Amino acid sequence: MARIKRRYYTLVFALFMSFFMSTIMSGVVTLINTGVTEGFFNRWLHAGLAAWVIAFPLISVIAPVAHRITRKLVETE
Repeated sequence: MARIKRRYYTLVFALFMSFFMSTIMSGVVTLINTGVTEGFFNRWLHAGLAAWVIAFPLISVIAPVAHRITRKLVETE
């Protein structure tokens, strides 16, 4: 299996993190707002895709900043 080059780590991380977070959070919010009614999964899919379109570029930019702040705050061994 071919592996992705290290220089793309942040981008690949952002892809997965944004997908998981937007999917889970949009599902929770859709459930809270509408309950499990007819069309729930379609609403969830629509909300999840809309959230992911926003989340992916944001995480791509914010993740490196969050890593730098975390490195400054957390002790190194």
